Order: sequence, then structure tokens, then C-alpha cells
Amino acid sequence: MTLSRRALPALALAPLAAPALAQPRYPDRPITIIVPFAAGGPTDTVARLVAEAMGRDLGGTAVVENVGGAGGTLGAQRVAQARPDGYTLLVHHIGMATIPTLYRRLAYDPVNGFEPVGLITEVPMTLVGKRALPANTMAELVALVRREGDRINLANAGVGAASHLCGILFQAALNLPLTTVPYRGTGPAMNDLVGGTVDLMCDQTTNTTEQIRAGTIKAFATTTSTRVPSLPDIPTAREAGLSNFEVSVWHGLYAPRGTPAEIVNRLSAALQVALRNEALVRRFNDLGTEPVAQDKATPAAHRAFWQADVARWRPIIQAAGQFAD
Repeated sequence: MTLSRRALPALALAPLAAPALAQPRYPDRPITIIVPFAAGGPTDTVARLVAEAMGRDLGGTAVVENVGGAGGTLGAQRVAQARPDGYTLLVHHIGMATIPTLYRRLAYDPVNGFEPVGLITEVPMTLVGKRALPANTMAELVALVRREGDRINLANAGVGAASHLCGILFQAALNLPLTTVPYRGTGPAMNDLVGGTVDLMCDQTTNTTEQIRAGTIKAFATTTSTRVPSLPDIPTAREAGLSNFEVSVWHGLYAPRGTPAEIVNRLSAALQVALRNEALVRRFNDLGTEPVAQDKATPAAHRAFWQADVARWRPIIQAAGQFAD
């Protein structure tokens, strides 16, 4: 078959088919997961377990960086203002639901500054005390607190920390204020509780379980509707006679607002794989918690849960009148 002379110029001018441009692989460098609290605390523990498992599924490395201070807002601000490319993420706890009310002036939008990736876990809380405290049951503790009043002190990891929020609920349940002692992180607060410098603390099982088992602190109750499997001998607050004292601390993974949907979905898929990792599940169980169900580790479920908790905590914090600024 021959081509006519008239066809040749047209063929000469026809562009060659351009090769498809290779899409950059994500991730092609390490991902940084910001934890807005001190190293060694419960949120840090959760983040490091998740980072390791997610990194394997993503075929890369996810490293945890602790950016503590200001009740978790400094680290959150850094992520909110980071480039939305999937390489700077945030693991935060229930504080993401309370910061919008606790802090009335922030340099970032605590609700609209993030893309939810998925929930990670809901951690029970425990009310614990120093070994020398002259009470061994919740009934004895309540009697002691009512007798001693603000001479009993209650440690927390700083305004906005899970231990602070749990402490607000405990005081509300008693309808009695205690002397609160804020620390810069859960680790230092726990150290002083073990050392007997402070009397009480309400904190996550991820931070208290090992100390309870070792007998270095006393446990009075858990703040869940049912007993915690890893601490079967510890009654719930309701079983121990204290109603209106129920709370768990959820953790979630976030990307900056504007992160492309395909990256958010890839991260969510990696999170779901991580939460099925046997080693992670065993470690979570050791710490008194477990991963959320797979349908909660999605952007849509996370967003709905988060928004509902913002609405739940707003009147509680406003009634307590305890604002961070």
C-alpha cells in the first residue's frame, strides 16, 4: 500500500503521541506524624504504634515528632498550617472536640483547618490515686474528698489534656471543686503521682494500666459503661456508686485542610490496614484498649463523630467556666 503525496505533509505535521507522564508515587519520602504532647504519654504511645504499622503498608517511613505545649494547640497549629501534601499529619485525642470551646483565640481554625482521616481507638479512663492515700474504694474516696475538700489535689497533663477533661467531669459528678495541679505532659504528672507528690489523677488506661498492675498507684474506678478487660477487678464508676462520670478518650488521624482526596483516602486505607495488624492489636489490648471498628476508620465517620463531640463538650466546658485563655 502506497501513500499519496497529498497525505505525506499531513502525516509529517501530526504530533507524535506523547508518553504518559508518570505520576509521583505517594509517599516518596518520610511522613511526619505530629503528636501535640510530650513523649511517653498515652497519645504518643498510640501514635507510635500506628505510625509503625502504617509505614509498612505505605511502603515508606512514618516518624513521630512531639510538639507539645498549650494544651495540644501548638502541634495542631503546626499541622493546620503545613503544606497539604500528605507529609505532615496529626494524631490527636478528644482535645480536638474541646479545643474549639476551651480556646477562644487561636491562630488556626480548630474545626475547619483539618481533613479527618479516620478514628484510631477509644481509650477508657481510670481514676487513680497515690498509694498512701487513705482510701481504697470509691466510696471511701468520695468520703475523703468531701471531708478534706480542696486539700485533696488532682493532677492533670495541662489544660485541654484528657486528664484535665476527665478531672472536670469528676468534680462535676461530686459537685465539689478540688485543687488542680497542671503539668506539662502526662509523664511528669504520673511520676509525681507514683512518688506521692499529688493525690489523684484521672487518665487513660494506656498510661495507667502498667502502674496499676505493678501496684505503684491505686485504682478506684474506670469511666466506662462496662469493665475494662485488661483491668477486670476495677469497677466502673457507676458500679462504684458515682453516676454521671463516664468518658472515653478517642484518638484520630488528621491531615491539613486541602489535602487531596486521593491522599486522604490512601492514608485512611493504610490506617485501616494498621488497625488490623496483630502486633498493634495485642499491644492495644495490653494497654486496656482496642482499635475502632473498620467503618470508623474512615474520613466520613471520623468527621461525623468529631462534630458530634464538639457539640457535646461545649456546654460542659462553658458550665465549668474553665477556659484556656
